[in-house]
Amino acid sequence: MAGAGAGAGAIAALLRAAHVPPAPRARSIRGLAVARGLPPLVRATAAAIAPSSFCPYLPRLSSARSFSSSTSCSAGASLGGAVSTSPSEQEKQRQQSELIFLGTGTSEGIPRVSCLTNPSKTCTVCTKAAEPGNRNRRRNTSILLRHATPSGTANILIDAGKLRTIDAVIITHSHADAIGGLDCLRDWTNNVQPTIPIYVAERDYEVMKMTHYYLIDTSVVIPGAAVSALQFNIIKEEPFTVHNLEVIPLPVWHGQGYRSLGFRFGRVCYISDVSDIPKETYKLLEDCELLIMDALRPDRSSSTHFGLPRALEEVRKIKPKKTLFTGMMHLMDHEKVNNELAKLMETEGLDIQLSYDGLRVPVWL
Repeated sequence: MAGAGAGAGAIAALLRAAHVPPAPRARSIRGLAVARGLPPLVRATAAAIAPSSFCPYLPRLSSARSFSSSTSCSAGASLGGAVSTSPSEQEKQRQQSELIFLGTGTSEGIPRVSCLTNPSKTCTVCTKAAEPGNRNRRRNTSILLRHATPSGTANILIDAGKLRTIDAVIITHSHADAIGGLDCLRDWTNNVQPTIPIYVAERDYEVMKMTHYYLIDTSVVIPGAAVSALQFNIIKEEPFTVHNLEVIPLPVWHGQGYRSLGFRFGRVCYISDVSDIPKETYKLLEDCELLIMDALRPDRSSSTHFGLPRALEEVRKIKPKKTLFTGMMHLMDHEKVNNELAKLMETEGLDIQLSYDGLRVPVWL
């Protein structure tokens, strides 16, 4: 496997070679979540949802540009919305929603144990990630939408994590890093709330009948044993509503013949596990303002995930106003890659950066 330095070189070569003109700007559920690698995210949740003392839209990068260099830190500054002063607009500002990135790494997380324990080779990114607060430290891919409604804030969780209240869980796909945390929900149904609705495609439900049979058929559970109390609901690739917010599934391929789902809410599109986008899904991506998308490694794609070159191709095709990449492996050095991506703003007008665990992005929905 190539080292991080070789990966950074590949990015630079790729960005030098690619130059195109600036892109034009172009059933009710109480809550939403996706079970994905729950245990590794427990430590991150409290810090990730704590109030921030700095402008949440502008991640501080030591040498790379901020994610939205044209956005001020004034109250009300957010994606898709302008700073306003009228009473009605001030009320809207108080109901502003927010995205919080709980995890931005691969299923194995960064740093890799295999890298930290390798006696013959040093992995630069994993070594950095072992340092507290370093932005190369990445947990399983996960994002939280704190959606402001007239009656309060709804926590809509996509791709795992733990909160004090989990209104519902939506499964993106049936790989272990997406459903392995279902069993951990027993802490919630034993101590916080009596049950949790699970929304899952039929193809993935059939897999769960084998991998989590005791959660689906509780008659096999030994009397007195504690298991998660879950209510399974079969969903189709159709829009549904969460706390008055329309959520649109974005069907994609996550390997040949393997279907996974992204989600769109408002003009925010989130696609965490993708190797190809079907033609019919592009229609659902029109007028996207913030695209959050899979970008596993700097040099090439794998059979199941976009690499940086393909991810950049898709950004140029979809034409969002802003893009944040997620799901990065240890070849993606946060600062080095962001420094290279910053050049795309100058050459193509593309506003793209890597996300990182704990990043907070205000959005209007």
